[in-house]
Amino acid sequence: MPEDWCGDAGRRAVAGVPEAVAYRPKWQIALDETDRVLASGARFGCVLADAEYGKAAEFRAGLTERRLSFAVGILPTQKVYPADVMLSHPERRPTGRPRKHPVPSAASVGAAELIEAGPEAFRTVSWRTGTKGPLKAEFAARRVRVADGPTAAAGQHLPGDEAWLVGEHRATGERKYYLSNLPPDASLETLAALIKARWVCEQMHQQMKDELGLDHFEGRSWRGLHHHALLCQLAFAFLQHLRLGGKKHPHAIRARTATEPEPARDPAAHRGRPDPRAPALPTLPAALPPSPPAMIVAE
Repeated sequence: MPEDWCGDAGRRAVAGVPEAVAYRPKWQIALDETDRVLASGARFGCVLADAEYGKAAEFRAGLTERRLSFAVGILPTQKVYPADVMLSHPERRPTGRPRKHPVPSAASVGAAELIEAGPEAFRTVSWRTGTKGPLKAEFAARRVRVADGPTAAAGQHLPGDEAWLVGEHRATGERKYYLSNLPPDASLETLAALIKARWVCEQMHQQMKDELGLDHFEGRSWRGLHHHALLCQLAFAFLQHLRLGGKKHPHAIRARTATEPEPARDPAAHRGRPDPRAPALPTLPAALPPSPPAMIVAE
């Protein structure tokens, strides 16, 4: 919800926004959702996000605090330092105030400027096979230290944690940049495949909009918007279930059509009690096989 809505009591009342809902930036919502997923016991390999989240130093720091691996998009102007940058405290001058902050041995530069300075480092990488053949682009990776440490003089940030800076040159001419905290021995192929795994989330949003009308809502109420979004998600989950082979058994359909119709019953008489016609659910096995690692994606 936009920040200017939170302070407008009249707007909130007309739209039916609950009083407990307060403004939270998108990166904070993503961290809260990550905590909810972790608390549920779900397991995943890495957190992926586009530049809308990756540009927030607070989001990256929050993932690091949770000891989570990530690969996130960043803006081309994101400041970074070379990985071998050093901090030093210059000697005190005879006059003037002493320095309060250390001085980096190298100046910070934009991510695009640093990675594009070595065009020979880019090489073609294929991360998977699509419907029209292998999907590939040119990638280059370099170890850097992100300029998101403590603030020094003139508002500049000192070097923070070390990370991978990845550049991508697409066949369309578009250029993208990413940060990942994978270990230093991660290969370029691993970084490229991980970054491109976010395609699943992008496809989900596109299909929900194009096929199910996720972005067709034109109401003006909080409840209506959430009702519409939830129905779209349920419809998408059902379609995905069918795509994965979860189809109904023909004999079950025939059995249902052959059943004699029954007179309608008073809904109030059965409210809060199970339907007497409903078959009992099969019991779960004592030990379920472990589920494969999932991937949480912020979009």
